[in-house]
Amino acid sequence: MADRGCPLEAVPLPAEVRESLAELELELSEGDITQKGYEKKRAKLLARYIPLLQGVDPSLQAENRIPAPTQTTAAVSKQRKPRPPSSRDERFRSDVHTEAVQAALARYTERKVPMPSRRRSALTHSSVETYTPPDTSSASEDEGSFRRPTRLTSTPLQSHSNTEPWLDRVIQGSSTSSSASSTSSHPGGRSAATLAGPTAHAHIGVHSAPPDVTTGLVELSQRERPQLASVRGVARGCSGSILETAGGVPVSSRVSSKIQQLLNTLKRPKRPPLKEFFVDDLEELLEVQQPDPNQPKPEGSQMVVLKGEPLAVGVPWPPSLLAVLQRWGTTQPKAPCLTALDTAGKAVYTLTYGKLWSRSLKLAYTLLNKLTSKNEPLLKPGDRVALVFPNSDPVMFMVAFYGCLLAELVPVPIEVPLTRKDAGSRQVGFLLGSCGVTLALTTDACQKGLPKAQTGEVAAFKGWPPLSWLVIDGKHLAKPPKDWQPQAQDARAGTAYIEYKTSKEGSTVGVTVTHACLLAHCQALTQACGYSEAETLTNVLDFKRDAGLWHGVLTSVLNRMHVVSVPYALMKVNPLSWIQKVCSYKARAALVKSRDMHWSLLAQRGQRDVSLSSLRMLIVADGANPWSISSCDAFLNVFQSRGLRPEVICPCASSPEALTVAIRRPPELGGPPARKAVLSMNGLSFGVIRVDTEEKLSVLTVQDVGQALPGADVCVVKVEGAPYLCKTDEVGEICVSSSATGTAYYGLLGITKSVFETVPVTAGGTPVSDRPFTRTGLLGFIGPDNLVFVVGKLDGLMVVGIRRHNADDIVATALAVEPMKFVYRGRIAVFSVTVLHDDRIVLVAEQRPDASEEDSFQWMSRVLQAIDSIHQVGVYCLALVPANTLPKAPLGGIHISETKQRFLEGLLHPCSVLMCPHTCVTNLPKPRQKQPEVGPASMIVGNLVAGKRIAQASGRELAHLEDSDQARKFLFLPDVLQWRAHTTPDHPLFLLLNAKGTVTSTATCVQLHKRAERVAAALTEKARLNTGDHVALVYPPGVDLIAAFYGCLYCGCVPVTVRPPHPQNLATTLPTVKMIVEVSKSACVLTTQAIMRLLKSKDAAAAVDVRTWPTILDTADDIPKKKVMSIFRPPSPDVLAYLDFSVSTTGILAGVKMSHAATSALCRSIKLQCELYPSRQIAICLDPYCGLGFALWCLCSVYSGHQSVLVPPLELESNVSLWLSAVSQYKARVTFCSYSVMEMCTKGLGAQTGILRTKGVNLSCVRTCMVVAEERPRIALTQSFSKLFKDLGLPARAVSTTFGCRVNVAICLQGTAGPDPTTVYVDMRALRHDRVRLVERGSPHSLPLTESGKILPGVKVIIAHTETKGPLGDSHLGEIWVSSPHNATGYYTVYGEEALHADHFSARLSFGDTQTVWARTGYLGFLRRTELTDASGERHDALYVVGSLDETLELRGMRYHPIDIETSVVRAHRSIAECAVFTWTNLLVVVVELDGLEQDALDLVALVTNVVLEEHHLVVGVVVLVDPGVIPINSRGEKQRMHLRDGFLADQLDPIYVAYNM
Repeated sequence: MADRGCPLEAVPLPAEVRESLAELELELSEGDITQKGYEKKRAKLLARYIPLLQGVDPSLQAENRIPAPTQTTAAVSKQRKPRPPSSRDERFRSDVHTEAVQAALARYTERKVPMPSRRRSALTHSSVETYTPPDTSSASEDEGSFRRPTRLTSTPLQSHSNTEPWLDRVIQGSSTSSSASSTSSHPGGRSAATLAGPTAHAHIGVHSAPPDVTTGLVELSQRERPQLASVRGVARGCSGSILETAGGVPVSSRVSSKIQQLLNTLKRPKRPPLKEFFVDDLEELLEVQQPDPNQPKPEGSQMVVLKGEPLAVGVPWPPSLLAVLQRWGTTQPKAPCLTALDTAGKAVYTLTYGKLWSRSLKLAYTLLNKLTSKNEPLLKPGDRVALVFPNSDPVMFMVAFYGCLLAELVPVPIEVPLTRKDAGSRQVGFLLGSCGVTLALTTDACQKGLPKAQTGEVAAFKGWPPLSWLVIDGKHLAKPPKDWQPQAQDARAGTAYIEYKTSKEGSTVGVTVTHACLLAHCQALTQACGYSEAETLTNVLDFKRDAGLWHGVLTSVLNRMHVVSVPYALMKVNPLSWIQKVCSYKARAALVKSRDMHWSLLAQRGQRDVSLSSLRMLIVADGANPWSISSCDAFLNVFQSRGLRPEVICPCASSPEALTVAIRRPPELGGPPARKAVLSMNGLSFGVIRVDTEEKLSVLTVQDVGQALPGADVCVVKVEGAPYLCKTDEVGEICVSSSATGTAYYGLLGITKSVFETVPVTAGGTPVSDRPFTRTGLLGFIGPDNLVFVVGKLDGLMVVGIRRHNADDIVATALAVEPMKFVYRGRIAVFSVTVLHDDRIVLVAEQRPDASEEDSFQWMSRVLQAIDSIHQVGVYCLALVPANTLPKAPLGGIHISETKQRFLEGLLHPCSVLMCPHTCVTNLPKPRQKQPEVGPASMIVGNLVAGKRIAQASGRELAHLEDSDQARKFLFLPDVLQWRAHTTPDHPLFLLLNAKGTVTSTATCVQLHKRAERVAAALTEKARLNTGDHVALVYPPGVDLIAAFYGCLYCGCVPVTVRPPHPQNLATTLPTVKMIVEVSKSACVLTTQAIMRLLKSKDAAAAVDVRTWPTILDTADDIPKKKVMSIFRPPSPDVLAYLDFSVSTTGILAGVKMSHAATSALCRSIKLQCELYPSRQIAICLDPYCGLGFALWCLCSVYSGHQSVLVPPLELESNVSLWLSAVSQYKARVTFCSYSVMEMCTKGLGAQTGILRTKGVNLSCVRTCMVVAEERPRIALTQSFSKLFKDLGLPARAVSTTFGCRVNVAICLQGTAGPDPTTVYVDMRALRHDRVRLVERGSPHSLPLTESGKILPGVKVIIAHTETKGPLGDSHLGEIWVSSPHNATGYYTVYGEEALHADHFSARLSFGDTQTVWARTGYLGFLRRTELTDASGERHDALYVVGSLDETLELRGMRYHPIDIETSVVRAHRSIAECAVFTWTNLLVVVVELDGLEQDALDLVALVTNVVLEEHHLVVGVVVLVDPGVIPINSRGEKQRMHLRDGFLADQLDPIYVAYNM
C-alpha cells in the first residue's frame, strides 16, 4: 500500500486481519455485501490500528475500491506516489482495474442519456433457470470468467542489462488534437401553416424544428413547393398554448423530451472528425480512416529468434509412448495411474498401469478383429474414431485413447452431445464427416443418456455423419489370444490423434498430432516441468484436449505418474475440492485454470486446515489470459499462509496448433524470476509496447508465461501480410518451430500451409530458419530474460478503424463496472460484427434475474463510458439477455461464435439493447453539398448538344377520336343521366354486392334518375338549400351515395363525398368527418338513418362538438315522394360540379374543385382508354370517396353506359375471395382495385387457389386489372399477385397500375390497348442525388421501377426541374407536370388561400414553352422513350413515378424515399410485418410492426440499424417496435407516415419498445 501513501504503512497489520480484509474485499467484489456494509466492517477491523481513520488523509478515500459516483474526482485523481520497486503489495489486489474504471467513470459528468421505454408486458422476461450452481460463467470460449482487472500496479519491469532501451524509456502516448467538432445548425424547418376548422383550437404559425445537430450541414433553402394548408384534427380541449412543431404536432409528450435529450447527447463534441476528401456526388465512397501522424510507432531493433534450451541429451528417452505404457503395464502393474472422483469428492476408482495396459489391449483387439460390416473388418489402421466421454469419466477415456493408439486408429475426442441442438454441434458434425469417422466409442452410462430416436437408437445429430456407437465397458470387449500383439511400438510420422479446435467464426477444425510430435511434446513437458517418476498430479482441466490431455493423460504415462482427476461437476459443488485433493494426496503438481483459483478463493473462508506445502508446481493453463494475473495474485495472497510458495505458481501459454508454447519454470529448474509488464492500452491498440510508468487509467498489466519449451524456437511476426519479424517493441503473432507442435488441420491443405508452414523473414526478406514455424494464434512479445508475454488472442482481435482491441480486455473493463451486483456470474461475451466495412464491437451480458430496468440501463451507460475512457473505442451495440440464456460451450463458458450468429440472425432475444451507431460509425460518406444549379436555358442547350430530347409526352389526341357533337351533348353529367333514363330506361348501371356475394341493390338508368329527383326535391324543400350550396354525402359505399350525388347536381348543389366514421373507432375517424364538413362549408349533411344516429350519439359528443353539425337529412325517411320542379342546368361548363376531399399521405387534408367540363373530360378519357360501352361490365373494388375511385364508382357508368359491379372493400374483411369471385361470375374484362385489396387477396388467398378453382373461379376473362394508386407502383406486390392467380387463369400481362394525384386524379391508366408496361432498373444511390442512372437487373443497389400505365387521351406530361422549373431531358428525374382538360381547377380551402397554391394549378416553365399552363403534381418521376410503338404508331413514352416530393426525407444532403428504406427494413427479419419511417429533427425514426413474440422484439433493433446503415448509409436515430396494424394506412393502402409521426410524438402508439440509438 506504499503507493497510496496512507498511514497503514506505519502499522504492520497482523496476518489474520490482513486475511479478514482480503475476504471482505472479496465479498464486496462478489456483491455479497454492500459498499456501506463493507466500509463499516472495514472500519471496525482497522479501528484498533488507526484510531483516527475518519480524519486521516483524503488519499484514503481512493483506497475504497468502488468510489461512489458522487465522490469528488479530485480525491480520486490525486497524484499518487510512485511505489518503491521492492515493496510487495500484500492485499488481495484483483480489483485495481475496478479502481481504474471507477476513476474513469468519475471523470464523466453524469451524461443524461435517454432511457429506452418499453411496454410493461414486455418486461416479463423470466430467466431460463432462476438459479444455477456457481459454475458456468465465462468470457471466452472455454473459460469461466469473473472480475478481470486489466491494470495491476506492481513492480515495473526493472531494467536488466540485456533489456531493450525502450523498456526504460517512457514514451508519451499519441495525443490527438481534440478540437470539438461543432456542428453548425440552421433552424429552418419546413414552414407548414397549420390550419384548422373554426372549432378546432389550433395555431396558425410557423415553428421551426429544433436545430439539426446530426450533420455539419447548413440546411438548404426551404422547400420550393409550398405545403398545402395542413389540416390536422387537433383534439378538442387542447388549449392553443401547447408548443407545436413544424407539422403542427404538440410537443409536450415524454417521447419528444427523450428525443431532445438524445439530441443533446449527440450535440456533445465527438472525437475529432476524420479527414474528409472530396467525393463525386454519385460515388458515395466510405471514409477511409487515415493513420494519425502522432500514433506510436515501434522503435526497437528487429527481434532475433529466441531459442529454447536443448532437449536433454544422454537421457534414455523411450522409442514411443506405447512402449512406455507396455513397460509400466508389465513391470509396475500395481502402480496407480489415474484416480477418478465422484461428485461427493470420494475416489470411485483407481486405474493401475497394469489395468490400463490390459484393458487397452482388449479394446485394440476388439476394434481390429471383432467389428465387421458385410464380413469385412469395419476399421483398418489409420481410420479415425470418435471418443465421446463425459468429463466425469477419465478412466474409460484413457482406456479408449490408448486402445485406439494400440490398434493404430486415430482417436478424435469430442464433447458429449447433450441435445440435438447443442451450440456448435453442426460444426462438430462437419469435423467428424471430414475426418471420415464412422464409429464412436462411449460408455454404457453415457450412451444411455444420449438423445434417442423412436427406434431406441442414438438420434442422428444435425449435420453429423451416420455413426455406429460402441460401448467399451469391460463386458462388451473380447479377450485377445495369448499370442496376439499390437503392431504399434515406435514413434512414427503417422497421425496419433486429432484434437478439435473451434475458430472465431465457429467452424470446427481438427489439429493432427503425429506419434513423433506426441512423444517430443511429452519429453519437452517432462523436462520443462521437471516431472519425475511416480509423482502425483491433481488435474482440474478437461482431460480430452489441451493441457488436460497433454499433462494428465500423455506426459503422466511417460513418467508413471499418478493423476487425480477432479471432475467439473465436483468443482461446481465444492470449489475447494482440488485443494483438498492436493493436500490429501500430497500432490507435487496441480493443473488448474484461473477460474478454479478464483472459485476456491470464494469458498476457502471457513477452511483453516488445508495445506499446499507439498506443491512444487501449480500450472495455470490459461496464464496467458489478461485476467489470470489477478487470480494468481489473489490466490497467493490468501494461500501463502497455508504453505503456498510464490515461485510455485507457473502460468503457461498454449494453442491448439502449437500445443504448449511457453511455461514458467520454478527457480530450482533454472527459471528466471517472474515479471510483470504494465503496458499502455493505447500503445497496444497500435501494436506497440509502451511501458506505462504514469499509472494512467488505461493500462494492461500482464504476467510472463515463462520461457519457450526445450527444443523449440520462438519468434514474433507481423499479424497482417507476409510473416516479417517484429521489432522488439512491437506486438505480433507468436510462432513456434519445434518437433512438438501439431502438424496440420485435418483435410484442409490450404489453411494448413499458412498456419503450420509459415516461414518468418527478416526485414530484408531472408528466411530466419530452414525449418517452418507454426502460428500459435497468440499475440505477444518477448520481454527481458527471454520471457514470453502474451497480450491477447488472434481470435479475440477486433480491428476498429486502424486500431486493434482485444475482446478479453473489453470484457475485463465491463466486469469492473459493479460486476457481481449486475452481471449474472460474470457472463459477458464480446465480439465484432462487420457493418459498413469496419468491425463494430458488440457486448452481450447476462443480467441477474433481480436486476431492474433502471439498473440495467445505468450499468449499460457506465460500461459505455468506461470502455470509451479506457480503450478509446465505441461500443456499437450493448445487449443484455436474461440469466442462463446465452449458448454454452462444453465446459459452461459462453459459446462466442454461436452468440454472434444468434445476434446476426436476430435470435438472441435480449431484454435490453443500447445501440451507439452515432458515435461508432465514423466512416459514412461525406454529406452531399448541393452544387449551384445549372440554369434552365443551359439545361436545354446541354440536352440538345447531347442529342437528348426534352422529356415530354402525351396521350392520344381527343380531336381525332370522336365526333365533337357527342362530346358537346355529354358536357353535363345530369344531362347524360336524363338522356339515358329517357332512351334506355331499363339498362342496368349498378349492381352492389355484399360479403356473401349476393346483389343487395341495383339501379337502372331510370331508377337512378328518379331517386336523384327525389333527393333534389328534399334538398330544396326540406333543407331549403340554394343553388351552389355545398352538401356533405356521408354514406357507406353503395347506390344511395350515387343517387344522392346526382340529386345534388339536379338541384344545383355541390356534393362532397365523405367517408362515414367507423363505429368502433369514433375518436379518430369522426374528427376527420367533422373537419371535412366544416372546411367544405357544407350547408347540409345527407346520410342514412344509422349514421345519422351515430353522428349525434353520446360517443360522438366525446370526440367532437355535436351541436355544431349543419342540417342532417336521412335520405330514407326525409325524402318526399315527389320529384323536383325543374332540373338545374349550369350556365357554363366551368361551373363547379363537385368537391373532392382527400387526406394526403403527409397528413394534409386537401379539397380540389372539379368543374362540369373537367368531370365530363375525365369520364371521356377513361371511356376511350378502357373502351367502355353500354354492353360492357366492369368490377370495381375501391372506396368511392375521392380521386379515381370516386370517378369510377359514381361518374363513369352514367357517362359511358357500362354496367358497374360494385364491391365495397370493407366486405372483403369477412370474405376475402368476394372480389375475385365477382370478376369471374360477371366475366368482367376490366376491373379496378386498390393495393390494400390486392394485399388482402395475396395474403388471405395464397394457399386457397385450389379451393377457388373447385368453386369455379376463373379469371381468364380479365383483360386488364388496374390498381388505383397515387404512389410508385409496388412491383413486388403486383408480381406476387399475378403469380398466385395465374393458376386461376389470370393472364400474365393483365395486372397494371394507374397514377393520379390531387391536381389530376387520372394521369395514367393502362387501358385495354397499347404496349405492356415496361420495367427499368435504376441505381438507388443515384436517385438520392436526384439523378436517374439505368443499370442492369440484379446489379448492386438496383431498384426496379415499372411504368404507371399509359398516359390518358388528352393528357400532356412534362418533367420539370424542381427548383429552376426548367424542362428536363429524357430519363432525367424531376417533378411531373401535367396539362389536360380534366385537371382540377384549384384547391378549395377555408381561408381562401388559393393564391398560395395557385402555382400548383397554373405553373409555367421558366424556359422553352412558357405559354402552356401546367399543374404540378408534387411527384418526382421521369419519362423515357422506349423501343415499343403505341396505337398511333409512334414510339411509346413511358412515365415512371418515383415518389411524392412531400414524403421524401432530406438527410445528409440527399433525398431519400421512405419506401426504399422501408423495403430494406422489412427484408431484415422475418418477424417484421410492416415498417414506416419519418424524420424528426433530423433523426431518422423507424417504426417496425412486430409479427412475433414481444420477448423477441429487441432482436430487431440491431438488425434494423445494421441494414439501414449498410444499404442507405444512414444512422437510425430511434427504433420504435409496435404491434401489427399500428401503422395507419388510408383507403388506397398508402402509409400515413405523418399521422404516425404525430401519434409517436404524442405518445399514443403504445409501443412495445422504443430504442434511442446513441
